[in-house]
Amino acid sequence: MMETKVITCLETDDMDCLAEAGEILRRGGLVAFPTETVYGLGGDALNPSSSRKIYAAKGRPSDNPLIVHICRWEDIYQIVSDNALCRQALVNAKKLADAFWPGPLTMILPKSPAVPYETTGGLDTVAVRFPSHKTALALIDRAGGFVAAPSANSSGKPSPTLARHVLEDMNGRIDMVIDGGAVGIGLESTIVDLTVEPPEILRPGYITRKMLEEVLGSVETDAAILDDASGRAPKAPGMKYRHYAPKGELTIVSGDRDKVIFYINEKVKEAKLQGRKTGVIGTMESADSYCADVIKPVGSREDELSAAKRLYGILREFDEENVEVMYSEVFAENGIGQAVMNRLLKAAGHHVVKL
Repeated sequence: MMETKVITCLETDDMDCLAEAGEILRRGGLVAFPTETVYGLGGDALNPSSSRKIYAAKGRPSDNPLIVHICRWEDIYQIVSDNALCRQALVNAKKLADAFWPGPLTMILPKSPAVPYETTGGLDTVAVRFPSHKTALALIDRAGGFVAAPSANSSGKPSPTLARHVLEDMNGRIDMVIDGGAVGIGLESTIVDLTVEPPEILRPGYITRKMLEEVLGSVETDAAILDDASGRAPKAPGMKYRHYAPKGELTIVSGDRDKVIFYINEKVKEAKLQGRKTGVIGTMESADSYCADVIKPVGSREDELSAAKRLYGILREFDEENVEVMYSEVFAENGIGQAVMNRLLKAAGHHVVKL
């Protein structure tokens, strides 16, 4: 087992602290680093060996595509195909980049031969993101400009929003972790497929459908976002496999507020009689209504971005507190709430009770 080195580098720091991390990536090693969304597990996106190492470290299925992170718009032309079919996609990409890059948006485009299939999960498309986090950008630049980086967690577990979450999963498996403090958003980037017309959202995030439509006009949403996509080939990270899951059993309960609270409390009482430790994900408005052993207010319904920031941390806290049976309320299926629900559904294995 290798020794995983930890360094601290905040966005306010001198980025000279990243010289060693950049060299690790250049020589084919792996470095976990902060972004504005979650911590990423970085490797050289143009090195097939590095991508294989990422899959191995995460225990990630090799048909699950990786996202290539860049730090300059013009670098996109090295990793995206320049054939006629790609031109309209690149026109749309430039419009979105002008509006949202650097930022939490990933675009799927036809790949160039420079990007190995090990990075794209065997697909002829490449997922590209230009993050806004200062530390991430400086690292990508020092690594050569192209860093493949899924979330820095063991496959299937909640994504890390703190460096200690990364170490829980990756200590001894990767070369370095850059501790940049808590991330800002807490959920992975929005993914939009520009190889189809109209463009299609494959993973919801901070950049919402409404925001995309203001730039591109018509935008569709893949049905798998709030459905079980286990039988479909993944076009983007997180579409096919169970993700973000705690160790215990998580059930989502939807319906009238009072009925939801009554149902969850009855199920919690049953589980307690069986000697099982219980947990509930609620909101600040409802948390006091539950009788579980562990109650986690994820935020306010008036501010669903707060739920995005807290969700993964709460799922990891349930594991730390050995919670065996968990229930969660539902959140709005539009805006950032749709992103929260997408992650919750995957964490619960799409186990939903509708009252």
